[in-house]
Amino acid sequence: MKRIALIGMPNAGKSTLFNRMSGASAKVANWPGVTVDLLSSKLLLAGDIVELVDLPGIYDLHGFSDDEQVVRHFLANNTVDLVLIVANASQIDRQLSLALQIKTLNLPAVLILNMADEAKQSGITINTEQLGHEIGFPTCLISAKYGQGYADAYKKIESALKTSHATPAQELREDFALDQEMETQLEDLVKHSVDFPTQIGHSLTEKIDKITLHPLLGLPLFFGFMFLMFQGVYTIGGPLQDAMAWLFESFRDIALVPLLANAPPLLNGFLIGGVYDGVATVASFVPIIVVFFLFMAIVEDSGYLSRAAFLMDALMSKMGLDGRSFVMLLMGFGCNVPALMGTRTMRSRGLRLLTMLVIPFSLCSARLQVFVFMTTALFTPQQAPIVLFSLYLMTFVIVILTALIFKGRFNSQEPFALELPPYRLPTVRQMFLRGWHEISHFLKRATKFITLGVIMVWILTNMPFGVEPASSASWSGMIGDFMSPVLSPAGINPELTIALIFGFVAKEIVIGALAVIYGLEGSALMQGIAQQIDWVQAYSFMLFTLIYTPCLSTIATLRAEAKSAWFTTLSLVWPLTMAWSISTAFYQGARYLGY
Repeated sequence: MKRIALIGMPNAGKSTLFNRMSGASAKVANWPGVTVDLLSSKLLLAGDIVELVDLPGIYDLHGFSDDEQVVRHFLANNTVDLVLIVANASQIDRQLSLALQIKTLNLPAVLILNMADEAKQSGITINTEQLGHEIGFPTCLISAKYGQGYADAYKKIESALKTSHATPAQELREDFALDQEMETQLEDLVKHSVDFPTQIGHSLTEKIDKITLHPLLGLPLFFGFMFLMFQGVYTIGGPLQDAMAWLFESFRDIALVPLLANAPPLLNGFLIGGVYDGVATVASFVPIIVVFFLFMAIVEDSGYLSRAAFLMDALMSKMGLDGRSFVMLLMGFGCNVPALMGTRTMRSRGLRLLTMLVIPFSLCSARLQVFVFMTTALFTPQQAPIVLFSLYLMTFVIVILTALIFKGRFNSQEPFALELPPYRLPTVRQMFLRGWHEISHFLKRATKFITLGVIMVWILTNMPFGVEPASSASWSGMIGDFMSPVLSPAGINPELTIALIFGFVAKEIVIGALAVIYGLEGSALMQGIAQQIDWVQAYSFMLFTLIYTPCLSTIATLRAEAKSAWFTTLSLVWPLTMAWSISTAFYQGARYLGY
């Protein structure tokens, strides 16, 4: 089986190309000579099964950073049939050096110039035929943002793969011992193949950065922008969520109730009061989650996310973290699992472990559903965005506290380099795909964890036979009463306790569990909750949900990525301890002040 290595500088679009080529078939693999796991995928190219390996983004093959060593060790210890070099076309004069280094190794390669749209906007014209002739590689222009040029790229990749011959690893090891000077050759390539505009004025990106990266205004603007985003989420998503809840309630009353009217009471209660009410209550919040991630897609794809990492790097470094850690935290707002996997770009084990320890505190989309439900039930439309924003701020407070406490345990001196991309307008297609991803993610979890969770809650709530559902005589009531001495100081009642227990499986189950326990759905459930608890208990419950032990998927990922039972145990115990301490302190303090 032939092997293709994907190489490029950071932020050149290498991962985007890998994801497009691999689809959903990527896996983590261990490679000879490499101390970290790398992503790989098997795909069909030129009539053969080919293994595509995604290597870390690097600036120089002959450098001494951890990422550069990983790439060198991979090439020196593994046979490679073709190298795909991904470069930023708008920065071509700085990015061709890596291609020249690949050339000196006599490795068969294809040069893929990404961001062709941005190069065109900057007035840069690239003669790919001339460049390919001079550099000795097939060369093509693509735009990952708009999906342009991929057909030509695939043709050249397949053609090069058919004629390529793998370079023995031994020869590469000998070549790596010689560091060659390439500045003159690079200048000649750019001079003969690339035309730059005669005058380059101050770009829009530079003008905006004077404001967004201002040392005093930068961070307040970022958090202000995030607050406005939450306002927009509630303004747009609130009516959509109400409409979705109405549809589910109408379907229940018009279709399901008459259909199951003659069914045995136990079966009727199980299907409607258990499975349907639980899943439907969770599903009714999908629109507001989609709206949230559409806004997040704008933040990420616009290039502002990189600015946020740059702004936070100085603060994060004082805690033993860096800007990459902040980026992973923001990724965790979607789901903690891919954010944890994203730490593979960090080659310092201390930095990686500390980042992995704080990522589960990110307010993920599953927790967001819980908080939207509770804030809508207990707070006014004017208060709800402020309350939600305070929980996001609490994320950073907990991260800072945890990092400061464990900074000495996970030491790292790895330097942080960040190349800021230009500002871009996200396409409608990108935003649509992001929304669809969240919907499909929910559907997958609904068919597994959420449905199973609400079934288990129904069983605990209605068993043993003959007892009043959710009473102290039921199994759920017994568990709630048993845990009451532990969680009552935090204002968490037995019903909320049961929901938290099942939230360990998947945080989405929390809302579904409450629907089953109270036997209510949608707005009726909100009214029922509001009659049982006050805003102090609600906020304490949300604090606990934000901080306590992450879901099973996150724990499994932590275990797989850290490869340490001790670290996995710490990731379980520490959040639980923090959740109880902070929630209890808030609840008792609020009651002491008379609330």
